[in-house]
Amino acid sequence: MTVWLNGSLLDEGEARIDPADRGLTLADGLFETLRLKDGKIRHLAAHLARLHAGAACLGFHVPLPDKEIGQAMTALAKAQGQQDGVLRLTLTRGPARRGLLPPAEPHPTLLLTLAPAGAEPGPARAIIATVTRRNEFSPASRFKTLNVMDALLARREAAARGADEALLLNSQGRLAEGTIANLFVVIDGEVLTPPVADGALPGVMRAEVIDRLSASVAPLNPADLAAASEAFLTNANGIRALVAVENRPIGGGHEGPVTVRLKGLVG
Repeated sequence: MTVWLNGSLLDEGEARIDPADRGLTLADGLFETLRLKDGKIRHLAAHLARLHAGAACLGFHVPLPDKEIGQAMTALAKAQGQQDGVLRLTLTRGPARRGLLPPAEPHPTLLLTLAPAGAEPGPARAIIATVTRRNEFSPASRFKTLNVMDALLARREAAARGADEALLLNSQGRLAEGTIANLFVVIDGEVLTPPVADGALPGVMRAEVIDRLSASVAPLNPADLAAASEAFLTNANGIRALVAVENRPIGGGHEGPVTVRLKGLVG
């Protein structure tokens, strides 16, 4: 596999991350996952806008202009001969001495990888995570940081309980999101999704779905799942029906009409 690292296309075996890189030692960094389809990078501007906002929050900069990042992604896709796949952009503060306080003049690391898209997953069955909760008060909840420990713990719990996904509650017990996706429900014909203030990541696909379906942003409780006629999950890879939570079916327990229509709109 070929990777793009700090301006160079390299075989993955030749790529080297400094052992003192704060992304490795402290998870001091960000990532974005983007969909490459038919040779085109979807929602590039929106992903990079969130990346810039996250870097500003953490106090360092994106080392390349957006145009050059797009060109690097295109070069990577060409080098691998791929028209479809999943791009991952990883940005760290770069190497530094030990200690929590970052260096005054960081030298960020920027890594791009491209993997096959894989088969479209079937409808998901979820649990509500009990091992951890989403911290809606943390600025980090607004961005895709390298510290995904809460999502990892929740996903392991889901696997141990025979589920595909876990829904995370926030500190107040309200629904926030899934481990790798935003949550939408349909109640009395209205499409609803948890607010960012409740811990939902401001997802790029989430924003598109809100716009296309005129969805409402509103607090949701676990009890609201029983009132939903259908539910679905969204991320950069697309739309996935959510058909059951805690072994209780949502609606008819199958992919609903809003989900089917939405797949046609954004597919």
